[in-house]
Amino acid sequence: MAAHSNTIGNTTGNGAPSMSGNGQGKSRAACLAEYEIIALVLQGGGALGSYQAGVYEGLAAAHIQPTWVAGISIGALNAAIIAGNPPEKRASQLRGFWEFICQHPLLPATPVDSVLADIWPPAMREALDVWEASRSVLEGQNGFFVPRLFPWLPPFHGKPETASIYDTSLMRGTLEKFADFDRINDARQMRVSVGAVNVRNGNFVYFDNTQITLRPEHFIASGALPPGFAAVEIDGEYYWDGGLVSNTPLYHVLTSEARKDTLVFQVDLWSARGDAPTDLVEVAIRQKDIQYSSRTRMITEYMETTQKYRRMVQELMALVPASQQHNEWYQRALKASSDRRFNVIHMIYKDKGDHQSHYMDYQFGPIAMHNHWRAGLDDIRQTLAHDEWFDLPPADEPFVTHDMHRPIPTQTRKNLP
Repeated sequence: MAAHSNTIGNTTGNGAPSMSGNGQGKSRAACLAEYEIIALVLQGGGALGSYQAGVYEGLAAAHIQPTWVAGISIGALNAAIIAGNPPEKRASQLRGFWEFICQHPLLPATPVDSVLADIWPPAMREALDVWEASRSVLEGQNGFFVPRLFPWLPPFHGKPETASIYDTSLMRGTLEKFADFDRINDARQMRVSVGAVNVRNGNFVYFDNTQITLRPEHFIASGALPPGFAAVEIDGEYYWDGGLVSNTPLYHVLTSEARKDTLVFQVDLWSARGDAPTDLVEVAIRQKDIQYSSRTRMITEYMETTQKYRRMVQELMALVPASQQHNEWYQRALKASSDRRFNVIHMIYKDKGDHQSHYMDYQFGPIAMHNHWRAGLDDIRQTLAHDEWFDLPPADEPFVTHDMHRPIPTQTRKNLP
């Protein structure tokens, strides 16, 4: 696809970078260095979020470290753990975080071996998932959320921060246990952005460490999905889960740094594409997929068109005589033009198994968590095998996207139904 041959090399069996592959002798580090920004974009999806942790583990094993991590809801919590630890500890701290919150706070863990569960008949596995999801509803999750006492009775709850079924105040201590907030707020180490919705005015906002000091409540607010979780108060305003407006921070990343060559790893937990449902369970699953996929394809296609126009404007401006370049319209066009290039590597969690159901986003059982994690690790390994996907796009094609589930050239995708 690209005029350049500066591809990322293969990985060896243990994840170490291979120096072979692109015909120019470039190492993986040299290829990545051509991008001014390497962004990791994490969608919301509750218990499915361990898929993103698996993706990150694969990136770390391949020595690919983002310079910017942006997340919404569970993606924001994963972002806190990634940004709040040094590179060599991020994967292990992610695993510690997920193993910690995937415990139930009251009864002992369900005594089922993961290998045994994987070979169970679908009906037995469905029963296990129903049981684990039911435990989340009744008990909550360790260090994450617990049921409130009589949440429907006004005498017990009369403030925005208590108007919910569950109490998430435990998450503050959990985030502080697994993430260093001094590191999170060091934008020289990594830029961090998390999205939330202002309850009072309905506006979508991003909390960004290049603009403010991020605290645990910024990340908790990003995941405060009502009515399960209450609004979080920050500096006199209340905020809910960013997924109420947009469940992906992709647009924020692509527009905030529109003049820097950018490689984006976009990790989604919901798929916009799927079959028409044939029963009520499938209807509930498909509804969540459509609602929370947040029109990702539309955003990428819009940005692709925008960037091509920016590039076209720049080429046209080169034809303007120097004597006319003081013109006001020329100066406006100069600000609007851009020759920067964007490469979006898209991963969508599709292999959720035959037993997936409408409660998969709050089924935090350890077996399901490890399955999600393993799927993310497998998907990023398959993605990294496509060396050519990591080329810096050519000047005449400034915005490209790649998807392991749809390995179709960008220029043909817009013609698909």
